Amino acid sequence: MTEHFFNPRNVGEATEPSFSGRAASLKCGATVRLSLSLDPSQHIEEAKFKAAGCSTLVASLSILTEQVQGKTTAEAAAMGHEADSLRELVGCVDAARSHCPALACEALIAAIREYSDAARNEWAGDEALICTCFGVSEQTIERVIQAHGLRTASEVTKACNAGAGCGSCYQLIEEILGSVR
Repeated sequence: MTEHFFNPRNVGEATEPSFSGRAASLKCGATVRLSLSLDPSQHIEEAKFKAAGCSTLVASLSILTEQVQGKTTAEAAAMGHEADSLRELVGCVDAARSHCPALACEALIAAIREYSDAARNEWAGDEALICTCFGVSEQTIERVIQAHGLRTASEVTKACNAGAGCGSCYQLIEEILGSVR
């Protein structure tokens, strides 16, 4: 952790086009902004951060931004849901700072959600795109619901991965479930 605090990697802003996520803690007053630059195949080309917080937060962001580079948005979102794994990598043993890796993960998920929202708004495909992390269309979700008699968003996620990434499509999946039932 000390190395990542004294020599943090990926400090700054990702190049354009970039998507950013923010997180803050009322507990300690820390704030973070994480930005991502993606290639056309949804791989993270660049992940950078700006933070005002403790050494644990800076180290968490440094490690996390290194880990997600080259990953797809879906892979990065899965990592963002694993704050405990990041906490172990950072070596966070101080209970007062144990929320810092989760704060870094929260900012990552927020940046991926911003990307997902923008991708859905710009989608020009024949079918409505619901889950940008896994490229799942509305018609695919409807077919899976009908074919398997699914009743919950969790069941849909297990069947076709929609909603397993950043989670920004979860409300849309709930709406589709309501209309198909």
